Amino acid sequence: MTIVDISDLETIPRPVLVRRSHYPAGDRILPHSHRRSQLLCALEGMAIVIAERNRWLILPDHAIWIPAGVRHSVEMIEPLTTGSIYIEPGVLSSQPAQSHVVRMSELMKSLLGEAVKLPHEYDPHGRAGLIMALILEEIPLLRRTALSLPMPREARLAMLCRRFIASPTAHETIDGWAAEMAMSRSAFTRAFRRETGMAALEWRRQACLLAALPRLMSGERIANVAFDLGYESAAAFTTMFKRGLGMPPRRYIAMAGNTSLVARPADAAGAA
Repeated sequence: MTIVDISDLETIPRPVLVRRSHYPAGDRILPHSHRRSQLLCALEGMAIVIAERNRWLILPDHAIWIPAGVRHSVEMIEPLTTGSIYIEPGVLSSQPAQSHVVRMSELMKSLLGEAVKLPHEYDPHGRAGLIMALILEEIPLLRRTALSLPMPREARLAMLCRRFIASPTAHETIDGWAAEMAMSRSAFTRAFRRETGMAALEWRRQACLLAALPRLMSGERIANVAFDLGYESAAAFTTMFKRGLGMPPRRYIAMAGNTSLVARPADAAGAA
């Protein structure tokens, strides 16, 4: 497990700071928060970020916005290289108040590729300062994606959801969940929406999607993933995938895999 310490950055008088970090597969960053807001970008690898009662999946070409003061932890699915952008409170005119996942634009990927090469005490009036200023302009324009899974607070519902995440399958039914909770279907669906903000069927579909993405990104066949998750065919799985992410799996994987930020200066080993 990794304990994050960015105290060395806190005293640097710059509105934006960028740090590149590397983590092994299976590592876990313990819950923590930052004084600055953070855009945690996955340059290589995949991870799950847990924050604000949500589980967020970040893939290459994606990032998660974490507001200042929000406690979060990170679980590495595979070796992960991150580019973390730390932003002083009040620097962004319209700073989002809640965590969310965004897809990196081509411009942001290029800017981050340059920013990770810069010293932390960069010249704010030179080229480095212009790069950081453009990063601030680009962040509000990044498009949000649906790679999140809200978790209920109620203990029995939370236990049911954790069990499903550990072994997701399209075969489980809402009637089965309601019976397990000793509730009527209508009472269960109302309680589930109240706790998560989502319909139970929508939540189940999203959980299956988040379970499938790391496997697909690692090169597994769509049919194998579909059948493991209980879908009758690859076509049925593809329909679910398009409903959740707006495009079929092959196109999404091709777009997400067509990026590489390869600047490799000596950076911190852990600073999510």
